[in-house]
Amino acid sequence: MVNAGGLWAREVGRMVGIELPVLAMEHMYLLTDDMPEVKEFNESTGKEICHAIDFEGEIYMRQERGGMLMGTYEQGGIPWSPVDTPWDFGHELLPPDLDRISDSLAVGFEHCPPFAEAGIKQIINGPFTFAPDGNPLIGPIRGLTNYWTACGVMAGFSQGGGVGFALANWIINGNPGFDVWGMDVARYGDWATLAYTNAKVRENYSRRFRISYPNEELPAARNHLMTPIYDRLKERGAVFGQSYGLEHALWFAPEGVEPVEEITFKRSNAFEHVAEECRAVREDVGMIETSNFAKYKVTGSGARDWINYIFANQAPKIGRMVLAPMLNYEGGLIGDFTVGCLGEDEFYVIGTGIAEEYHMRWFEQHLPEDGSVRIDALGLGLLGLSIAGPKSRALLQKLVRDDLSNEALKFMDIRKMDIGMIPALVGRVSFTGDLGYEIWVKPEYQIALFDLLMETGEEFGLKLFGGRALKSLSMEKAFGSWSTEYRPIYGPYEAAMGRFVSVQKEDFIGREAALKEKEEGSKMKLVLLDIEVNDADVINDEPIWHDGKTVGWVTSGGYAHHTQKSLALGYVPSEVATDVAANAFEVEIMGERRPATLLTEPPFDPKAERMRG
Repeated sequence: MVNAGGLWAREVGRMVGIELPVLAMEHMYLLTDDMPEVKEFNESTGKEICHAIDFEGEIYMRQERGGMLMGTYEQGGIPWSPVDTPWDFGHELLPPDLDRISDSLAVGFEHCPPFAEAGIKQIINGPFTFAPDGNPLIGPIRGLTNYWTACGVMAGFSQGGGVGFALANWIINGNPGFDVWGMDVARYGDWATLAYTNAKVRENYSRRFRISYPNEELPAARNHLMTPIYDRLKERGAVFGQSYGLEHALWFAPEGVEPVEEITFKRSNAFEHVAEECRAVREDVGMIETSNFAKYKVTGSGARDWINYIFANQAPKIGRMVLAPMLNYEGGLIGDFTVGCLGEDEFYVIGTGIAEEYHMRWFEQHLPEDGSVRIDALGLGLLGLSIAGPKSRALLQKLVRDDLSNEALKFMDIRKMDIGMIPALVGRVSFTGDLGYEIWVKPEYQIALFDLLMETGEEFGLKLFGGRALKSLSMEKAFGSWSTEYRPIYGPYEAAMGRFVSVQKEDFIGREAALKEKEEGSKMKLVLLDIEVNDADVINDEPIWHDGKTVGWVTSGGYAHHTQKSLALGYVPSEVATDVAANAFEVEIMGERRPATLLTEPPFDPKAERMRG
């Protein structure tokens, strides 16, 4: 069953008890009478006039027979049938409302004067559908058997072929054949309600032709999901972003600094404050909220066998954690996790927050039919704080009875312990690449835990840090992440994850493909580059050059404040992935090719002595 209901996708979804995040918007465009300028261009060139977008006017234009079409995504967009779509609607045109788009048309006429002289032949106003981010919603629905979606395809003629091709591959082969994460219906959870969708679709519609900035956080549907310590973070200057619907701190504005970030392709006003957060972690101790991670609990008599089957790494022993890639049947990376074992029948799995629905769909599809394994997505039922830095052990030791010495609580150990009066789950691991601990508690304890750590941490120089600093710190350890370095189009050895694949295990999903990749080698390799830059760092998808040719692409990067390097992770052909000559590579940033040098080891703590010490 494929729900390709278009304007009625919500209604078709409701037939099986789901509410798809899709909304129709009224959209207007006008058609002109035949224009002499069009005729002259056609006759003199033998070609039609190109399709064009005017970003300032937020309009688009193309030739339509002997005239022109002009359409706009206006600021005051109007949702159409925001709750229910009439079953008897026959794709009739809606009444036009030129006043609503007059400002945009005025800019268009100013920029293209012949439009002002042309007669208007027809004004067309009709509904078409959007998801909250404007991308299609495709893929199988978690919890339903053989129920798929192909809706929210706002540009049917341009997107329909690719959507159909991906879905056909997916249904027949179990894999769309390429990375469709940006269109996967699983990128939304149950927090994407009707009202949320309405707010985000109207925002997206009004920005259809806006330039988007890499550090831009949009205002619609904010403060939708918050953890108990939200107000405490805000009081301390937190500048928030939204991830999988949840507010999370990006960076902290010091007292006297306005907690607002300028949007830019270059380094923003947050740069120096993020640098100070990084300094605190590397020299003293920092604390970050980690509630935006995905958390799962796996229990049952078959838990260990299932963990070994679903993940490529060996299941950990009791009291230990492992880093574990998850592969599809073709050996492509579909996730990276930390798996901790508290008992033979009790495991905790930590993963990427934005992929919770995506991963739960896969987990549930592969549960044994005998009921010997249960997996629960803990969501905001388990919240986290993480402390990291050389003084993190001393800080935590003041609050627990357990021995936290390196011999007693080793790197990648996990156990339950009381922090003050608070029952917690503590793992000795940190995505900063430094000595650190992840602390997980029930929501009702998070405020008390936060206050206790902040008060006790004063003598150790404890400082809050956010997602921007975490990215900076992890980059100088060359840590990749889901949806950038780790995607279904890459294999584990290609993505430098081979050491976490236990091919000696007899059976796990993707084993044969991973073994083949190991034996035959990979065409591409993930590498770390040190780039000579001015005031702009990479974002992602920048071209990587070698010997004057484009050979690869950047997956993520940024400025590593502690090591003072502008770094990028990216994929290049295996045959050039060992060229360590100075400036052997170039990376194109803001239209300029910048010299880059391949690093064979991470610039911070390459032997992992800080993490393990």
